Amino acid sequence: MTRYEFLKSLGFSGAALMAALTSCTKAEDAVLDAPRIDVGATTVTTPTVPVTPVTGTSELDKITNPLVKVDISSTSTSKLKTVGGYVISNNIVVAQVSAGTFAAVTNLCSHEPKRKVIFSQGEFYCTDHGARFDLTGKGLNANGSKGITAYKVATDGKLVVVYS
Repeated sequence: MTRYEFLKSLGFSGAALMAALTSCTKAEDAVLDAPRIDVGATTVTTPTVPVTPVTGTSELDKITNPLVKVDISSTSTSKLKTVGGYVISNNIVVAQVSAGTFAAVTNLCSHEPKRKVIFSQGEFYCTDHGARFDLTGKGLNANGSKGITAYKVATDGKLVVVYS
């Protein structure tokens, strides 16, 4: 029995299961497909994400099908000012994946239709069943195998626009 199966048999699920799995994972626990925190790591390799840098707000205004517009200077979206920070707006997770680079996906998990997708440890993660997705929405484990919808992102450094 794997550690994951053991914790599930005890009734752990959702965020409690994620916390238990990630609180003390070791290299040999890698079969769990659980996100691991490498304290010694200094860089994170991320796949290419669809980000269009623009030089002025007028360029952002030319986007005809915006799904979400996020003002980074707003106090309610201050988490987007730091790498690894994310916000959820209109059921879309918008995250700063590296300095000045943003990615956006739906927060509806493809494993089971629950709006539990967040950004954690350089990837998108469903807190209900552990489905993992890269920055382009591609599934990284069995629960995430169907992938999720990723969106195009444009920014001028102050405003982030998510569009299809």
